[in-house]
Amino acid sequence: MGPHPAVAAVRLAVRQALRSQPTDRPALVACSGGADSLALAEATLFDCRRTGRAAGLVTVDHQLQPGSAEQAARVSALGYELGFDPVVTLPVDVAGAGGPEAAARAARYGAVEKVRGDGLVLLGHTADDQAETVLLGLGRGSGARSLAGMRPASGGYLRPLLGLRRSHTLAACAALGLPVWHDPHNADPRYRRVRLRTEVLPLLEDVLAGGVSDALARTAAQLQDDLDALDELAARLTRRAATPAACGRPASIEVAALAAQPDAIATRALKRWAESEGCAALSAVHVGELLRLVRDWHGQSPLHLPGGVHIARRSGRLAIGRAADQRCGE
Repeated sequence: MGPHPAVAAVRLAVRQALRSQPTDRPALVACSGGADSLALAEATLFDCRRTGRAAGLVTVDHQLQPGSAEQAARVSALGYELGFDPVVTLPVDVAGAGGPEAAARAARYGAVEKVRGDGLVLLGHTADDQAETVLLGLGRGSGARSLAGMRPASGGYLRPLLGLRRSHTLAACAALGLPVWHDPHNADPRYRRVRLRTEVLPLLEDVLAGGVSDALARTAAQLQDDLDALDELAARLTRRAATPAACGRPASIEVAALAAQPDAIATRALKRWAESEGCAALSAVHVGELLRLVRDWHGQSPLHLPGGVHIARRSGRLAIGRAADQRCGE
C-alpha cells in the first residue's frame, strides 16, 4: 500500500534536500514537538537510516511559559524513542532587542549553532511560514531580499518543507500517530505572526479567492533566483573593478566600471567590496551614500562607515582608508 500521501510527500522533500549533501555530515533536526518539526523528524530519520547518515535531534526550551521544561523533556523522550542519537535539550534565556519573537529566534539559533559542529541543521518551516515571512517583509518595506523570504538551504541550515503546506505535516503526523504539541504562543494575538496567520492571511484568501499562501511562497522562490543572478553579476564586477591594497596603496575600486552598471548591480558590488575590506555590515543608507560618490561626485569629504573605515574618491577610484589614516581624500 505504501505510506500515507502526506507522509510520502514529507519524506520526498527531505530526501531531495539531503541527497546533495555528503552523507558523512550528520543531520540534526530542530524539533519543538509541533506538527511541522515532528513530521520533519520522522522523515529525516527515515532517510538517514536508508543512507547511513547519522541523525540527531535538538529541542530548545525558551523558558517563556509554564511547563516549558516538561514539554522539552517530552520531545527529548520521543526523540530517543524514535531512535535519534544524540538527543539534545537546550535551555535558553530570551532577551534582546527587536521584540520577543526576534529575541526568541536569536536565542534559538545561537544555542543550536553552539552544538551543531559540522552537521546539517534541518528546520521545519513550511510554505505557510514562508508566506508569513514575505508579508512581514512587505510590511517593513525592506526590499527584495526580505521579500525573498527563507532559503531552502543556507549556511548548513536546510528547510526541506518550504514547498509543503502545514496541512501536509498535520496529516503526516496523524497518519504516523505522532503526538503533536500545540504551542499556546501560536494562538496568542500579541504576536505579529499569529495575527498574520489567523487574521490577515484568511482575509486575503477570502478576498482573492484562495491560493494566496502558495502564491507568496512562489514569489519568494522567484525572487531568490533573481537575487542570485544579481549577486553573481555584482561579484563579477567586483572581481574586475577592485584592486587590493599593495605597496602602500589602499584597496580601491574603479568608479567608471561601477557607473556603467544599473544601480541594482552597482550597489551590490559596493556593499560586497566595502564589507570585504573591513566595513561592518552596511545599511541601505550607507550604500546609497557610496553610490553618490559614484554618480553624484562634487568633491565630497570622505565617507565614514561602520568598522572604523572611510572611503573617498580620488583619481577615478574609490579608496579605502582606516580610522588611523587621515590622508585619504581627493
